[in-house]
Amino acid sequence: MATTTQGTAPLSRIPEDRPSSLELVRITEAAAIAAAHWMGHGDNNSADQAAVEAMRRSMEDARFNGRIVIGEGERDEAPMLYIGEKVGRGDGPEVDIAVDPLEGTNPVAKGRPNAIAVMAVSEPGGLLHAPDTYMEKLVVGPPARGKVDLDRPVEENLKIIADSLRRDVSDLTIVILDRTRHEKLINQVRDAGARIKLIEDGDLMGALSVAIAGTGVHAVMGTGGAPEGVLAAAALRCIGAEILGRLRFRNDEERARARKMGVTDEKRVYRTEDLASGNDLRFVATGVTDGEVLKGTHFFARGARTHSILLDRLMGKLRFIDTTHFEDIDRPPLIRLE
Repeated sequence: MATTTQGTAPLSRIPEDRPSSLELVRITEAAAIAAAHWMGHGDNNSADQAAVEAMRRSMEDARFNGRIVIGEGERDEAPMLYIGEKVGRGDGPEVDIAVDPLEGTNPVAKGRPNAIAVMAVSEPGGLLHAPDTYMEKLVVGPPARGKVDLDRPVEENLKIIADSLRRDVSDLTIVILDRTRHEKLINQVRDAGARIKLIEDGDLMGALSVAIAGTGVHAVMGTGGAPEGVLAAAALRCIGAEILGRLRFRNDEERARARKMGVTDEKRVYRTEDLASGNDLRFVATGVTDGEVLKGTHFFARGARTHSILLDRLMGKLRFIDTTHFEDIDRPPLIRLE
């Protein structure tokens, strides 16, 4: 297993009983491997179910007392990883957990890029209990943090982003979900002169790409899932980038459920620190299919290889973790360096 790290932090800041980071990576690895077996089969549900079951099993012996705050839905909607479910051995520290065992069911079913298994972990209360609805989002990298505004015209925000990066608007690439609801936004971005990368699914990986130099992505705009906005915020807080979000309810039922969760102001703009307020934040994702940031899960005789990212706010570290998994420890596969 190879790791790449950045950053250091005083050990006095790190809780002594915090769960091992590699234990967290093991959980997303299990989900990614299970989902990757379904790549290209055209079966979204089976891929998602495989990821959910593998992630839940891998949590059973994890050394933490976990509570799912963002998961597969309410208890009556999901047999496992439901909101409020207790996970882990129960004998470790208390943590809140946001999960998406398979972010990108369509890309897996069709063999397309950027499907991942993902989770975020914090101390209790550190992740917003976001209702399962839509969220209007604007994601920018560290240079534009604190400068953009969700209520500004698209053209103005694009100029601010470009100026923060010392480039022209025409040099920018903006990620937008390819949806009918974004027709006006797409035209506004084009009229401003920026380039657009339309994606089928998975704006979470688009958000992460914004914060990592070399991906060629400079912002995410448009409306996507609110739970994914919280997961993105956990990652972005670890590396100094920013997400602005505003809930967009689709019907009165969603409004009523949100009120039960304490959400009453529909006009509120949530900042990164509102969505992921925790001090001890960690974000983990493992690639299922190949993408710009993560390689997908690859299989070979008697084993598999996964590629994960681990962001640790307290440690001040970003790790890329390349792992080879042995199906039979007595007959390990041939290891190949790439």
